[in-house]
Amino acid sequence: LVPEAVLERARRDAKRLYVGKARGEHSVPQDQIEALMIEEAKAGHRVVRLKGGDPFVFGRGGEELEAMRAAGVPVFVVPGVTAALACAASAGIPLTHREHAQAVTFVTAQAKPGGVDADWTRLAAPNHTLAIYMGVDRAEETAARLMAAGRAGATPVAVVENGSRPDERVLTGRLDGLGALVRGADLTGPALVFVGETAAFSAAQPDVRTEAAA
Repeated sequence: LVPEAVLERARRDAKRLYVGKARGEHSVPQDQIEALMIEEAKAGHRVVRLKGGDPFVFGRGGEELEAMRAAGVPVFVVPGVTAALACAASAGIPLTHREHAQAVTFVTAQAKPGGVDADWTRLAAPNHTLAIYMGVDRAEETAARLMAAGRAGATPVAVVENGSRPDERVLTGRLDGLGALVRGADLTGPALVFVGETAAFSAAQPDVRTEAAA
Protein backbone atom coordinates (compact mmCIF):
# COMPACT_ATOMS: atom_id res chain seq x y z
CA LEU A 1 0.00 0.00 0.00
CA VAL A 2 3.02 2.31 -0.01
CA PRO A 3 3.16 4.44 -3.18
CA GLU A 4 6.20 4.31 -5.42
CA ALA A 5 7.04 7.93 -4.57
CA VAL A 6 7.74 6.87 -0.98
CA LEU A 7 9.89 3.93 -2.05
CA GLU A 8 11.93 6.26 -4.23
CA ARG A 9 13.07 8.10 -1.08
CA ALA A 10 14.95 5.02 0.12
CA ARG A 11 18.71 4.75 -0.23
CA ARG A 12 19.82 3.68 -3.69
CA ASP A 13 21.58 0.63 -2.23
CA ALA A 14 18.60 -0.50 -0.14
CA LYS A 15 17.35 -4.01 -0.81
CA ARG A 16 13.59 -4.09 -1.36
CA LEU A 17 11.61 -7.13 -0.24
CA TYR A 18 8.00 -7.12 -1.40
CA VAL A 19 5.57 -8.48 1.19
CA GLY A 20 2.58 -6.40 0.11
CA LYS A 21 -1.03 -7.16 0.80
CA ALA A 22 -3.86 -6.20 -1.50
CA ARG A 23 -7.50 -7.24 -1.60
CA GLY A 24 -7.51 -11.02 -1.85
CA GLU A 25 -3.77 -11.16 -2.38
CA HIS A 26 -1.33 -11.71 0.47
CA SER A 27 2.02 -12.31 -1.19
CA VAL A 28 3.73 -13.46 2.02
CA PRO A 29 1.91 -14.89 5.10
CA GLN A 30 2.14 -12.76 8.24
CA ASP A 31 4.30 -15.19 10.21
CA GLN A 32 6.80 -15.30 7.34
CA ILE A 33 6.94 -11.49 7.22
CA GLU A 34 7.88 -11.45 10.89
CA ALA A 35 10.44 -14.23 10.44
CA LEU A 36 12.00 -12.38 7.51
CA MET A 37 12.36 -9.15 9.49
CA ILE A 38 13.99 -11.01 12.37
CA GLU A 39 16.34 -12.85 10.03
CA GLU A 40 17.47 -9.66 8.27
CA ALA A 41 17.89 -7.74 11.53
CA LYS A 42 19.97 -10.51 13.10
CA ALA A 43 22.13 -10.52 9.98
CA GLY A 44 23.13 -6.99 10.93
CA HIS A 45 20.87 -5.12 8.53
CA ARG A 46 18.71 -2.10 9.32
CA VAL A 47 15.17 -3.19 8.50
CA VAL A 48 12.38 -0.78 7.67
CA ARG A 49 8.86 -2.20 7.51
CA LEU A 50 6.85 0.23 5.40
CA LYS A 51 3.08 0.40 5.76
CA GLY A 52 0.42 2.73 4.44
CA GLY A 53 -1.37 4.71 7.13
CA ASP A 54 -1.21 3.76 10.81
CA PRO A 55 0.37 0.34 11.43
CA PHE A 56 -1.51 -0.02 14.71
CA VAL A 57 -5.01 0.40 13.26
CA PHE A 58 -5.90 -2.79 11.35
CA GLY A 59 -2.29 -2.90 10.16
CA ARG A 60 -1.00 -5.81 12.32
CA GLY A 61 1.79 -3.58 13.52
CA GLY A 62 1.18 -4.72 17.07
CA GLU A 63 1.78 -8.34 16.12
CA GLU A 64 5.01 -7.44 14.36
CA LEU A 65 6.23 -5.33 17.27
CA GLU A 66 5.51 -8.20 19.65
CA ALA A 67 7.42 -10.64 17.43
CA MET A 68 10.47 -8.35 17.23
CA ARG A 69 10.58 -7.87 20.99
CA ALA A 70 10.20 -11.60 21.61
CA ALA A 71 13.18 -12.21 19.31
CA GLY A 72 15.27 -9.61 21.11
CA VAL A 73 15.44 -7.28 18.10
CA PRO A 74 15.67 -3.57 19.03
CA VAL A 75 12.76 -1.82 17.32
CA PHE A 76 10.96 1.51 17.27
CA VAL A 77 7.78 2.68 15.57
CA VAL A 78 7.40 5.83 13.49
CA PRO A 79 3.76 6.93 14.01
CA GLY A 80 1.63 7.11 10.88
CA VAL A 81 -1.55 9.02 10.10
CA THR A 82 -4.55 6.74 10.49
CA ALA A 83 -6.07 6.13 7.05
CA ALA A 84 -9.60 6.97 8.18
CA LEU A 85 -8.48 10.39 9.43
CA ALA A 86 -6.45 11.17 6.32
CA CYS A 87 -9.12 9.99 3.88
CA ALA A 88 -11.94 11.79 5.66
CA ALA A 89 -10.05 15.08 5.95
CA SER A 90 -8.87 14.97 2.35
CA ALA A 91 -12.41 14.26 1.11
CA GLY A 92 -13.97 16.95 3.31
CA ILE A 93 -15.82 14.48 5.55
CA PRO A 94 -16.00 15.54 9.23
CA LEU A 95 -16.05 12.32 11.20
CA THR A 96 -17.84 14.08 14.04
CA HIS A 97 -20.27 17.00 13.83
CA ARG A 98 -22.31 18.75 16.48
CA GLU A 99 -25.52 18.25 14.51
CA HIS A 100 -24.94 14.90 12.85
CA ALA A 101 -22.42 12.67 14.64
CA GLN A 102 -21.50 12.53 18.30
CA ALA A 103 -19.37 9.42 17.85
CA VAL A 104 -17.15 7.73 15.30
CA THR A 105 -16.13 4.08 15.16
CA PHE A 106 -13.28 2.49 13.21
CA VAL A 107 -14.29 -1.04 12.25
CA THR A 108 -13.02 -3.70 9.86
CA ALA A 109 -15.36 -5.61 7.59
CA GLN A 110 -12.86 -8.50 7.50
CA ALA A 111 -13.34 -10.41 10.75
CA LYS A 112 -10.81 -13.05 11.74
CA PRO A 113 -11.93 -16.48 10.47
CA GLY A 114 -13.87 -18.09 13.29
CA GLY A 115 -13.76 -14.86 15.29
CA VAL A 116 -16.57 -12.85 16.87
CA ASP A 117 -18.74 -10.91 14.43
CA ALA A 118 -19.24 -7.17 14.77
CA ASP A 119 -22.04 -5.83 16.97
CA TRP A 120 -24.22 -4.53 14.14
CA THR A 121 -26.88 -3.15 16.47
CA ARG A 122 -24.33 -0.88 18.12
CA LEU A 123 -22.76 0.07 14.81
CA ALA A 124 -26.17 1.02 13.37
CA ALA A 125 -26.81 3.60 16.09
CA PRO A 126 -27.91 7.09 14.95
CA ASN A 127 -25.71 10.21 15.22
CA HIS A 128 -22.73 7.97 14.54
CA THR A 129 -20.12 7.84 11.76
CA LEU A 130 -18.62 4.52 10.70
CA ALA A 131 -15.18 4.36 9.09
CA ILE A 132 -15.00 0.88 7.61
CA TYR A 133 -11.61 -0.58 6.73
CA MET A 134 -11.32 -3.39 4.19
CA GLY A 135 -15.00 -2.92 3.45
CA VAL A 136 -15.06 -2.91 -0.34
CA ASP A 137 -15.34 -6.66 -0.89
CA ARG A 138 -18.18 -6.91 1.63
CA ALA A 139 -19.93 -3.63 0.89
CA GLU A 140 -23.30 -5.15 0.03
CA GLU A 141 -23.25 -7.52 3.00
CA THR A 142 -22.21 -4.73 5.36
CA ALA A 143 -24.98 -2.45 4.12
CA ALA A 144 -27.56 -5.22 4.51
CA ARG A 145 -26.48 -5.95 8.08
CA LEU A 146 -26.54 -2.28 9.07
CA MET A 147 -30.02 -1.81 7.61
CA ALA A 148 -31.26 -5.00 9.26
CA ALA A 149 -29.97 -3.58 12.55
CA GLY A 150 -31.95 -0.37 12.05
CA ARG A 151 -29.82 2.03 10.02
CA ALA A 152 -31.91 3.80 7.37
CA GLY A 153 -31.29 2.89 3.75
CA ALA A 154 -31.14 6.61 2.91
CA THR A 155 -28.10 7.11 5.18
CA PRO A 156 -25.32 8.84 3.19
CA VAL A 157 -22.19 6.85 2.36
CA ALA A 158 -18.86 7.77 0.81
CA VAL A 159 -16.06 5.60 -0.56
CA VAL A 160 -12.61 7.20 -0.65
CA GLU A 161 -10.05 5.46 -2.83
CA ASN A 162 -6.35 6.37 -2.58
CA GLY A 163 -7.17 8.96 0.04
CA SER A 164 -4.86 11.99 0.33
CA ARG A 165 -2.94 10.95 -2.79
CA PRO A 166 -2.93 12.72 -6.18
CA ASP A 167 -5.13 9.96 -7.64
CA GLU A 168 -7.73 10.20 -4.86
CA ARG A 169 -11.28 9.41 -5.87
CA VAL A 170 -14.44 9.97 -3.82
CA LEU A 171 -17.74 8.20 -4.54
CA THR A 172 -20.95 9.14 -2.76
CA GLY A 173 -24.35 7.54 -2.46
CA ARG A 174 -26.81 5.94 -0.04
CA LEU A 175 -26.44 2.95 2.23
CA ASP A 176 -29.04 0.94 0.31
CA GLY A 177 -27.02 1.46 -2.87
CA LEU A 178 -23.55 0.86 -1.42
CA GLY A 179 -23.08 -2.51 -3.08
CA ALA A 180 -23.95 -1.16 -6.53
CA LEU A 181 -21.78 1.92 -5.96
CA VAL A 182 -18.72 -0.23 -5.25
CA ARG A 183 -19.43 -2.71 -8.05
CA GLY A 184 -19.60 0.05 -10.63
CA ALA A 185 -16.53 1.90 -9.43
CA ASP A 186 -13.77 -0.44 -10.64
CA LEU A 187 -11.75 0.25 -7.50
CA THR A 188 -8.11 -0.73 -7.70
CA GLY A 189 -6.46 1.17 -4.83
CA PRO A 190 -6.96 0.97 -1.07
CA ALA A 191 -10.33 2.40 -0.07
CA LEU A 192 -12.22 3.44 3.06
CA VAL A 193 -16.01 3.32 3.38
CA PHE A 194 -17.76 5.98 5.46
CA VAL A 195 -21.35 5.59 6.64
CA GLY A 196 -23.33 8.36 8.33
CA GLU A 197 -24.81 11.77 7.76
CA THR A 198 -21.36 13.36 7.68
CA ALA A 199 -20.48 11.33 4.57
CA ALA A 200 -22.72 13.66 2.57
CA PHE A 201 -20.35 16.55 3.24
CA SER A 202 -17.87 15.19 0.69
CA ALA A 203 -20.26 15.99 -2.16
CA ALA A 204 -20.26 19.64 -1.08
CA GLN A 205 -16.53 20.07 -1.66
CA PRO A 206 -15.98 21.57 -5.14
CA ASP A 207 -12.26 20.75 -5.20
CA VAL A 208 -12.63 17.03 -4.44
CA ARG A 209 -12.76 14.49 -7.27
CA THR A 210 -16.23 13.24 -6.44
CA GLU A 211 -18.47 10.90 -8.35
CA ALA A 212 -22.07 10.69 -7.16
CA ALA A 213 -24.07 7.51 -7.44
CA ALA A 214 -26.64 7.56 -10.20
